[in-house]
Amino acid sequence: MRSSFRERSLGTSARDQAYVTLRKAIVGAELEPGRRLSENQLAELIGVSRTPVRDALSRLRDERLVAIVPQLGTFVTYIDEQAIADAHFVREALEVGAIRLAARDARPEQLADLHRNLEAQERAVADDDAATFARLDDDLHRLLCDLSGREVAWRLSERTRGQLDRVRLLSLPEAGYRGQMLAEHRAVVGAVVDHDAVAAERELRKHLRMVLSSLPAIREAHPEYFQED
Repeated sequence: MRSSFRERSLGTSARDQAYVTLRKAIVGAELEPGRRLSENQLAELIGVSRTPVRDALSRLRDERLVAIVPQLGTFVTYIDEQAIADAHFVREALEVGAIRLAARDARPEQLADLHRNLEAQERAVADDDAATFARLDDDLHRLLCDLSGREVAWRLSERTRGQLDRVRLLSLPEAGYRGQMLAEHRAVVGAVVDHDAVAAERELRKHLRMVLSSLPAIREAHPEYFQED
């Protein structure tokens, strides 16, 4: 764990190092739900002082990824289905608004980035590379928001969807799931390339709701990650 933590944290401020590293570790289940977190231990693992770690944990509490319990400590939260629904509501509102603008305004040279991303996704599916596919999935959605001229949509979406990302990453090891996601990505990009805002919105809503429809199966496969009802 130590080496992966340090590798992730290179090249940014100590405050951002701590936040990005801990968020990725929680979302990716490297720091598992229910785990008690020690500021001293985390600071040593990441290679920063306790202050950036304390700041990061405060931000992660706001995202409902950690719970700070007085007299007991700080713990990684379990996946909460209400938090997933809230995150999905925010993400869909922001990204659907952005994609309507992207479909209307995107120029040919900008669309080339979308095609390159899809080609890389195809290679990741063929290579059975879930980690690379997850990164490319994020990159595609960020590109679509950027094409709208409303980059803030991606930043706000990213800030609220930690619980949703946890579920998404649990599902990605399934090769069939990645293939379905790729097909849906192609449909979204195709509508944007055609400058069809109505179709782009329809296809993106369908795609974003995929993780919600898969939630019961994901919970059944990984009950230890979820908050008990």
